[in-house]
Amino acid sequence: MQGKGRLNGFIATGILVLALLKVGDSIFVPLVVSLFVIALVWPLQAALQKVLPRLLALFITLSLTIAVVVAVGSSVVWGFGKLAQWLFLNAGRFQAIYVDWTEWLEERGIAVAGPLADRFDVTWLVGFTQGVAGRLNSFAGLALLVFVLVMLGLLEVEDFIRRLQSPAAQPHGARILAANREIGAKLRRFMLVRTFASVLTGLVVWGFAIAAGLELATAWGAIAFALNYIPFLGPFFATMFPTMFAIAQFESWQMALLIFAGLNLIQFVIGSYLEPIITGASLAISPFAVIFAVFFWSFMWGISGAFIGVPILIAFIVYCAQAPSMRWIAVLLASGKIAAVEEKPMGEG
Repeated sequence: MQGKGRLNGFIATGILVLALLKVGDSIFVPLVVSLFVIALVWPLQAALQKVLPRLLALFITLSLTIAVVVAVGSSVVWGFGKLAQWLFLNAGRFQAIYVDWTEWLEERGIAVAGPLADRFDVTWLVGFTQGVAGRLNSFAGLALLVFVLVMLGLLEVEDFIRRLQSPAAQPHGARILAANREIGAKLRRFMLVRTFASVLTGLVVWGFAIAAGLELATAWGAIAFALNYIPFLGPFFATMFPTMFAIAQFESWQMALLIFAGLNLIQFVIGSYLEPIITGASLAISPFAVIFAVFFWSFMWGISGAFIGVPILIAFIVYCAQAPSMRWIAVLLASGKIAAVEEKPMGEG
C-alpha cells in the first residue's frame, strides 16, 4: 500500500507540474529558450573573454546571436508573406479549382467532400497564412525577454560553475556540472547538424521548385529552410503548402502529385538518411521519443515548444543517465548504440 501511495503521489505531482508549465508558459518559455541559447553560445563567450574585456565579449556574442535569430526568423516571415500575397491575388482561381474538385468527389458519392468544402476555402487559407506570419512577428516580445535573460545568464555562468564546484555542493554539484557540459555539447552538435540540414533542404527545395516550374520558388526554399528546425511538423508543412499551390497553379493532380513526391523524397533523404549519418551515435534518440517530444511540447507551448521539444528531451535523457535510479529511462529513450547511457562512472561528461 505504501508503494502504491508513493506512485499516486508521484503521478499527482507530475500532473501539477505539467499544469504549472502550461499555465505559466509566458514565464517558462522564455526561461527555457534562454537556457538553450546560453548552452549554445557560451563557448563563444568564454573564448572571447580570454582576449577581450568581459562586457565587450558579451556584446559581440549577443550581436552575433541576434543576427542569426533575425536571419532565420525573417526568412520564414518573408516566405509566408509572399504566400499570403500570392493567395490574395489568385484567390478566385484557387477557389474555383477546389469547388470543381468538390463537385467531382460528390458526383462519385464521397460525402465528406461537402463538409470539407464548407470548412476549407481560400478565405480560411489566406487567414491561416497571414496568421502564421503574424504570430511569427509577435515573437518580437518573446525575443526581447529571451535577450535579457541570455545577457544576464551569460554574466552568471562562471559564478554558477564555481558554486557547483564548491565543496559544500558535492557530490551533486559535480554531477550537475558534468551533465550540463554534456548537454551543452550535445545541443551544439544537434543545432550544427540541424542547421546544415536546413540550409541543404532549403537550397534543394528551391532548385526543385525552379526545375518543376513552381511559382514562388525562393519563398518555398526559405520556408523549407526555416521550418526544418522543427522536426516532423516543420517538414510536413513545408511539403503541404507547395503541394496545395501546385494544384492551383498547374490545375493538374498529376503535377501536384509529382511535386508532393519530389518534396517528400527530398525531406526523406536529408532528414531520415543524411542527417542521422552526420549526427552519429552521440545523439541516438528513439524516433518515437522525438515525435512525442515535438507534439507534446507544441501542445504545451505552441511553436516555441515544437522548436525546443527535442533539446528538452536531450537534456532529460542526459540527466537520467547521470542518476543510477533513472538510468533505465535514458536507455529506453535511446536508439541504436546505447553505450553512452549504459553503466558508466558518475561524473563523466
